[in-house]
Amino acid sequence: MPESPNRGVLIVLAYLWVLALVPLLLERDDPEVQWHAKHGLALFACLMLMSIVSLATFGLGCVLGVFVVFGWMAILALHVAAILKGVNGGRLLVPYVSEYADRI
Repeated sequence: MPESPNRGVLIVLAYLWVLALVPLLLERDDPEVQWHAKHGLALFACLMLMSIVSLATFGLGCVLGVFVVFGWMAILALHVAAILKGVNGGRLLVPYVSEYADRI
């Protein structure tokens, strides 16, 4: 399969939440870009689920708020790690999320 000349940019876009649709729709011939785009969408779905749960538990106090902040920081760190690994030619495998991304 031919490698996309914009592979690095597309892999970065793949992990920028809803922008993962751009490489998913533009680079159908590059399986590596497709995998990262699907993985980025699966991580985005997890982020949305976490957002819904945090909004549902909004009134439960400051302790839970601290956990939500740490959760957001963990998601951000996960996205940065996935971008760095993807740009360097690897794949960051996240338990359950990566398995779900493979089924998309």
